[in-house]
Amino acid sequence: MSGLVSGFLTVLAVLFFFGSLIGLPLVCISGWVKWLQDKSASTSFSTLSLLGFSFGTLSLLLDASTAVYAYTIGGFPFYDPLLMRIYRWGGRLSLVGMAFGLIGVWRSGVLRWRGIVLPTSMLLLWFMAAMAE
Repeated sequence: MSGLVSGFLTVLAVLFFFGSLIGLPLVCISGWVKWLQDKSASTSFSTLSLLGFSFGTLSLLLDASTAVYAYTIGGFPFYDPLLMRIYRWGGRLSLVGMAFGLIGVWRSGVLRWRGIVLPTSMLLLWFMAAMAE
């Protein structure tokens, strides 16, 4: 029975890894494309969703630039202070984005669900990365 649970958790971890590697950038790019194509008037709630999505995008860009930097320097040492600071900032950006996204989700808009999904997914990603440290 424990082998079945272990296998399930492994499959779940692999799916989450590839989902975050491919899915989050796709959500980000498609959201910005939809926002640029939108011609409707913006409301205060759609602006809050945009802010949440923007903070989620910043968090995603921080994650991607950290990966490129880590590859360039050959990886971070265990519990590197710079990496811990990056984790903190990534989490903060995601939390602020979640707060704006939660408020913006109450009214219809182009980024209504993306404004909460992207920062929430990024917060989960930062949390998992910090716990793996």
